[in-house]
Amino acid sequence: MLTAAIEIGFVLIGVALALTLYRLLRGPDTTDRILALDTLGIDAIALLVLFGIHDASTAYFEVALLLALLGFVGTVALCKFLLRGDLIE
Repeated sequence: MLTAAIEIGFVLIGVALALTLYRLLRGPDTTDRILALDTLGIDAIALLVLFGIHDASTAYFEVALLLALLGFVGTVALCKFLLRGDLIE
């Protein structure tokens, strides 16, 4: 039962990745593209956690945590650059 749920999760996260990638490439505005990039990172984190559950390995969870931290910092930096035009004051 758990393996079927994991396989369904892989398919659904793959669909979410494809739709988010479409929004990233076709976004009408820069803010939409930044939001799509952040969502793409969240989808990748979900995929890593699902791989960790599937393989019963804790290494995937550590990588997912690192990716979450980098994604947050990257999103904040992009938004700050978009608002002010520079990153360092």
